[in-house]
Amino acid sequence: MSTPTAPDGLDLLASAELVLVGRVMPASNHTWLCTLGEGGPRAIYKPVSGERPLWDFPEGTLAAREYAARVVSEALGWNVVPPTLLREGPAGPGMVQLWCEPDPGQDPVDLLPEGPVPAGTLHVLDAYDERDRPVMLVHEDSAALRRMALFDVVVNNTDRKGGHVLAMPDGHRYGVDHGVCFHVEDKLRTVLWGFHGEPLADDERAGLEVLAQGLGDGVLAELTPLLTRAEITATCRRLDRLLSAGRFPQPGPGWPSLPWPAF
Repeated sequence: MSTPTAPDGLDLLASAELVLVGRVMPASNHTWLCTLGEGGPRAIYKPVSGERPLWDFPEGTLAAREYAARVVSEALGWNVVPPTLLREGPAGPGMVQLWCEPDPGQDPVDLLPEGPVPAGTLHVLDAYDERDRPVMLVHEDSAALRRMALFDVVVNNTDRKGGHVLAMPDGHRYGVDHGVCFHVEDKLRTVLWGFHGEPLADDERAGLEVLAQGLGDGVLAELTPLLTRAEITATCRRLDRLLSAGRFPQPGPGWPSLPWPAF
């Protein structure tokens, strides 16, 4: 079953019947694997009616946040988030996202036995596994993950687990599960801390500046129905702070820097 290119994927996401195949377990919110028409490409469908209430996010807003993440991804020009839309489905309105099949032979984020950090990877932390053996959390040192880490800073992603990084066979990396983003308070939790303190590359700064310009124009219009005014203002503030610092942020006090579980 092939994955269509983005334009075709968006057309199908918007118009094709969502044929439910099965529920994805053990997702916190109702998440359905479906096909776009009988035998068509696969997609993920997350209905608003299946969202579990959270203490720190307004009820019934996670699908809109998923789509808002796609809007920011496209404005950056980095294609971090797979093609995503808001539309009606069998269980009511929700988020529909094109399924992107990862390469099982690639592990952009990994837990390894304690030892030398492999070439091409960055160390995040040391820990112990369920058998009390020393391990280390690492992730690849790649342009794709740098862009994803910066994207997470801007959208204030509070749940970038290792399993939310999809390794495409061609080297591209998609990020998924962005329902808990855009909070007005700084709540960044991510496994991609290996770049902390590094200066922004010229192309990374250019993408962030394009987004900053868009937030004063068309991107703002797209985000306005999806987020509150305070959330959009906080997003602009984080972006300005990132550009002013000119480097990846450091983990800070007062809020856990890592999601749990990490995978």
